[in-house]
Amino acid sequence: MDLKLHKPQVTCAMTARGFAPGEPFHSALVRGSGAMERVDVCDEAWQGPPAGAVAWWRSRYPAAGASGPTLAPVEVLLDALEGLDDAADEPLRYLLALQLVRRRVLRIIDEEPDAAEGGGTVVFACRKRGRDYRVRAASPAEAAAAGVEERLAALLWSGDAA
Repeated sequence: MDLKLHKPQVTCAMTARGFAPGEPFHSALVRGSGAMERVDVCDEAWQGPPAGAVAWWRSRYPAAGASGPTLAPVEVLLDALEGLDDAADEPLRYLLALQLVRRRVLRIIDEEPDAAEGGGTVVFACRKRGRDYRVRAASPAEAAAAGVEERLAALLWSGDAA
């Protein structure tokens, strides 16, 4: 599954000042009221990750006409996977784990069916962190519900890693 990844906000969330091409800035994934939100903050206003942050990273604002967007750094994606633990985040967590399989960061080592719920759990191994992740498999309907795919794409876009 290829996701269309979105650019960062055009202005700093703290100062409301527009970002200049090539300017370093910080992005954070913040757990909001029932959803994850992306927050972009210029270097001079960055005071560390905001309350409720699941993951954060530093990037450079893309220049006009720059090449296409990229995903956030692998460490940030793994932090986000570990931070998504609410039942409402399960489809998002599953899609994120699949993206990490696609990037060869995780690999599927086991699938445990759950007859009671009709779904199951997938166990992913991460050699980079030396641990396994147990993620409830989301049905296609769950993954598509309430714009989960769009939330994932909007949260994880990053410019060139700084």
